[in-house]
Amino acid sequence: MINYIFWDISPIALKLGPLEIRWYGILLATGFFFAYLTFLNIFKKEGMSQEFTDKFAIRLVLWTVVGLRLGHVLFYEPAYYFKHPLEIFMIWKGGLASHGAVIGIIGYSIYFTRKNKMPVLWLFDRVAASVMIAAGMVRMGNLMNSEIYGKPTDVSWAFIFAKDDMLSRHPSQIYEAVVYLLLFVFLIWYYKKLKGKVPAGRFVGILLTVVFVFRFFVEFLKDVQVEFENSMTLNMGQWLSIPFVIAGISLWIYSYKNKNIPQFVEPKTKK
Repeated sequence: MINYIFWDISPIALKLGPLEIRWYGILLATGFFFAYLTFLNIFKKEGMSQEFTDKFAIRLVLWTVVGLRLGHVLFYEPAYYFKHPLEIFMIWKGGLASHGAVIGIIGYSIYFTRKNKMPVLWLFDRVAASVMIAAGMVRMGNLMNSEIYGKPTDVSWAFIFAKDDMLSRHPSQIYEAVVYLLLFVFLIWYYKKLKGKVPAGRFVGILLTVVFVFRFFVEFLKDVQVEFENSMTLNMGQWLSIPFVIAGISLWIYSYKNKNIPQFVEPKTKK
């Protein structure tokens, strides 16, 4: 008999009276914190002040969370949330979509570059080098919540999620977390190897290609998130991944053909 991993971890890390502190929130906050430290270190090496960095990074976190939530609302359960609009703000009930986070990051980054007259790919590449640690931590948060798991399987490393149906399943949260964290380590190593001289679009191209090609294929191992996906040949996550894969490959090729290494100097603050 195969000894599957029996997963019966409480999603609540700490209870203080009516207040519940969940592992998901702790891991999400930890991921954002380490992504911020990485981004701060990169900007510092390139001569940016902490004030300028914080102006971008703090608001980027906000727009990432907005994107996570609206991505789920619009892509997965629009009919439900249009009937219950106040629940859109109840993030603690669950319902976040990584594709929405990417859209939120891209949207705010474009706004910030236009406002500060900076090369958009210069900023995209540095964000790409920082954010994957947060993505990996989010998937570990999904594991602690016993959610977004895989389809039933008999592989020896399968998890039995005790809070659900007691079937042995692919721990797809771990698959994604490992890939995202390895990608984070690789991009930081690559940044150091290039000594900050990143060809325009190289890092964001690598990130979009690797993440969403992997996301496309790992979806075949994952259980559906919402009922309507059962009638789809490809699920929502796969359809949403295709444009990002195309964009990633295009940027990756562009970075080799163009070989443009953009520079940016922080604008002086008027006193």
